[in-house]
Amino acid sequence: MWYFVIKKQVLRNQQYQRLQKLAALTEVEVFNEPYENLCVFDVVPEKYQDFMEFADVEGIPYEVHPSKPSRDQLLDGMRV
Repeated sequence: MWYFVIKKQVLRNQQYQRLQKLAALTEVEVFNEPYENLCVFDVVPEKYQDFMEFADVEGIPYEVHPSKPSRDQLLDGMRV
């Protein structure tokens, strides 16, 4: 499984729905200000290429992780 982390605010509704269809599971991590809400998309290896290509073509910035990042790890990444 691969885990794509994308800032919720950069996604248009149609993009979000398309990424949801490519992912096995979608979770939204909600943070208080000044931090942004993040979407974590769980993607099976068979859909990795399709997910990545769609995000790249649409110009959607993402981080990809081989293991699911914890809420604390996501927050630490925004503090940098």
